[in-house]
Amino acid sequence: MTHAPTSPRRWLATALLSLAVLALPAQAAEIELVIEADTPGATIHKNVYGQFVEHLGRGIYEGIWVGEDSDIPNTRGYRNDVLAALKELQVPLLRWPGGCFADQYHWRDGIGPRDERPKRVNTNWGGVIEDNAFGTHEFLDLAELLGADAYVNGNLGTGSPREMAEWVEYITADGGSTLAELRRRNGRAEPWRLHYFAIGNEAWGCGGNMRPAYYVDLYNRYASFVKAPEDNQPRMIASGGHGEMTEWTEAITSGVEPNWSLRLDGIGHHYYTRPTGEWETKGPALGFDEAAWFATLRQTLQIEDYIAANKAVLARNDPDGDYGFYVDEWGTWYDPEEGDDPGFLFQQNSLRDAIVAALNFNIFHEHADRVHMAVIAQMVNVLQAMILTDKEKMLLTPTYHAFHLYRPFQGATTLPVRLSNAPEYRHDGQAIPGLSVSAARDTSGNLQLALVNPDPNAARQVRVSVQGGEATRARGRVLTAEAMDAHNTFGQPEAVRPSDYAVDVRDGTLVLELPPKSVMVVAVD
Repeated sequence: MTHAPTSPRRWLATALLSLAVLALPAQAAEIELVIEADTPGATIHKNVYGQFVEHLGRGIYEGIWVGEDSDIPNTRGYRNDVLAALKELQVPLLRWPGGCFADQYHWRDGIGPRDERPKRVNTNWGGVIEDNAFGTHEFLDLAELLGADAYVNGNLGTGSPREMAEWVEYITADGGSTLAELRRRNGRAEPWRLHYFAIGNEAWGCGGNMRPAYYVDLYNRYASFVKAPEDNQPRMIASGGHGEMTEWTEAITSGVEPNWSLRLDGIGHHYYTRPTGEWETKGPALGFDEAAWFATLRQTLQIEDYIAANKAVLARNDPDGDYGFYVDEWGTWYDPEEGDDPGFLFQQNSLRDAIVAALNFNIFHEHADRVHMAVIAQMVNVLQAMILTDKEKMLLTPTYHAFHLYRPFQGATTLPVRLSNAPEYRHDGQAIPGLSVSAARDTSGNLQLALVNPDPNAARQVRVSVQGGEATRARGRVLTAEAMDAHNTFGQPEAVRPSDYAVDVRDGTLVLELPPKSVMVVAVD
């Protein structure tokens, strides 16, 4: 069969059409997600959603505590608006008094009549006067008001074993000892429940600039004298490393030999997300471009490598799984807000922070077998805060809303997921996963599915099926906004907030459309 010759004009048109087709982006294959509902995994400890309050900037004073005589409505000195927001968040754990502040804090400064408490210079944070109005009673009463576990950080840096032991006795003693009677005279008849107690904080840095081996010797010494009644013994935490460090986990698990007088339950570890990866210039909280957005997400995802590296040490030295790995400080850290005291660590909080939080939650869930606690820094007015205040005004941040979306995962049982055609989010020649997913069965028996789309430019369509069951209905909530740095202000406190999402269920399969730069949580019946 012969062909008639093609005219030059027709040939040119065909060639141009072919080039145009080649220039179009390839249609992405549909993302398929299978939840293995018949293969339960580890339990997600509720304290993965812990919160941190330190004597730093306006984190406590004005942020939480205003005193009984304040014009700001309060309950026994605690702001009513902040209390209500935290109760709604179902805060499972509170850590106090630091942080770096802990290793210069003497617990006796914070008990007794407030007008008689000593005033100290807070040399860690801003050089301001600390009047100790918020002390042991105020913290532990706050934890009780919120129904949260209490995590107290002991002073290893400048304190003594006797000082530490007496503090724990003051909190927990139920008999007629002098310290128990002192607590009663100060207004608390019954002992408080003390859930966690740490020996020092960041011993590699502000807690004493120690070597791991030296710290282990001090842990053995101090922890030997921290005693409490049999029914009120706190879980004991050693101060571990930060970032990529594994040598602290190695030293602690090799050098602490638990016995009848010495206990170890978990190892603390810290990691802060900085867009630049540098401490000197971290990057702004607002007004950033996509390069900074991408760099921030890439930096935060590194925590998974650091957790995995430390888990490998634990698997070798603690094969029975007795020790938890506690990420008891994490979150974003940006350059100080212009015009604010740089020692107060106040920063705005945008949609980017909510995405960071959700990515971290999914990683913590993935490592739930060892990560039994994670504590974001910090709860109010400091770093990646849940709440910002300005005198009598208060607002909830995008990070607060991320925590609220994930409430059903507290105490849930992890479920494996399988992803097909998983996308990437690429920028400037680099790539990170374009979808983060976590699934679990909550304490009511429902399936919970969390999805994060980190790409600010592309939506994701995901078809979800359930292995070992069939979805009959589902309901979701989604958090997103137009701008990458969308945030709430006191003038517009609800500019960023979750909205309900109507889930499309087709023949037992969910069809989800994730907007760009979004967090979605779906409950599946």
